[in-house]
Amino acid sequence: MIVQDVINHLEDFAPLQYAEDFDNVGLLVGDKNQKLTGVLVTLDTLEPVIDEAIANNCNLIVSFHPIIFKGLKSLTGKTYVERVVLKAIKHNIAIYAIHTALDNHIQGVNAMICEQLGLVNTSILVPQKNTIKKLTTYVPKTEAEVLRKALFAAGAGHIGNYSDCSFNTDGVGTYNGNSNANPTKGEKGTLHYEEETQISVVFEKHLESKILKALFNTHSYEEVAYEIITLENQNQDIGIGMVGEFETEMSEADFLSYVKTKMNTACIRHSALLQKPIKKIAVLGGSGSFAIPNAKRTEVDAFITSDLKYHDFFSAENKLILADIGHFESEQFTKNGLVALLTKKITNFAIVLSKTDTNPVKYF
Repeated sequence: MIVQDVINHLEDFAPLQYAEDFDNVGLLVGDKNQKLTGVLVTLDTLEPVIDEAIANNCNLIVSFHPIIFKGLKSLTGKTYVERVVLKAIKHNIAIYAIHTALDNHIQGVNAMICEQLGLVNTSILVPQKNTIKKLTTYVPKTEAEVLRKALFAAGAGHIGNYSDCSFNTDGVGTYNGNSNANPTKGEKGTLHYEEETQISVVFEKHLESKILKALFNTHSYEEVAYEIITLENQNQDIGIGMVGEFETEMSEADFLSYVKTKMNTACIRHSALLQKPIKKIAVLGGSGSFAIPNAKRTEVDAFITSDLKYHDFFSAENKLILADIGHFESEQFTKNGLVALLTKKITNFAIVLSKTDTNPVKYF
């Protein structure tokens, strides 16, 4: 195996097209064609993590957070980021970051929090916009069925719990090929009328190149007429944060105690208690203050996230409890989930769970 083989497994699960625009995901350091010796999975890539990779003969580090977030203008070792990159290059260790691509996956970071807390009836808190596209094309009526099946096989036509979804309209197409044309139907230099079927299918945006390949490889025309548009429809399977419910409601004190134990955190900063039972909650691993309005709209009893500032707590407005459990604590189980994913996909190489504590925040 090579590094790219592992990357393929990761991106089949969490396509980078759904990472946030501000993020820096993908292969950040190293050669994608390098032969693989082992994979170390971590939340953060720090110097001790590089040392751990060396000790375990792992030449690929799969990190949740990207070690390179902003552009590097020099590599002299003056910062911890530069020292990590230099040491990785020196020891031929590749570094791959998945970050918000995994945040926005329905089985990603926030699903792992829900599982840890035992939540049921889960759904996306903040659906990502502009993730659904629609292809419309025109094909000879006699070839429509073959093309539809090819598009479905490439991943088009999935809507919620349904597959093989399309809309089809029969009509007549016209064209007149010039002297350089090589029409498969009709003669060049002559206006041709062809009974055609208009086919429309939706697909998730990361599949676009695959859908177009299926279209061009299957369609018989020399010039394929098609159009692709981005829909504003919400995709309930892609987005950040999740909403879920406890099987049984609990008091606010029991809720905070339960979260503290289950999420293994030393401290929970929270807004004012409301003397109401807790059953429906929202979760968002990492910095989640931007999603407070979404949590309010879903009418949850509490919102678990991290990195809330002083004035963020005022925005609870006695409508819900805001609970800040710490950034590291909210994402700590992510590396376990990645190890489980890769272990299922790759059985002939060591997938090592990093034992290095990368939490920069300490409690007194």
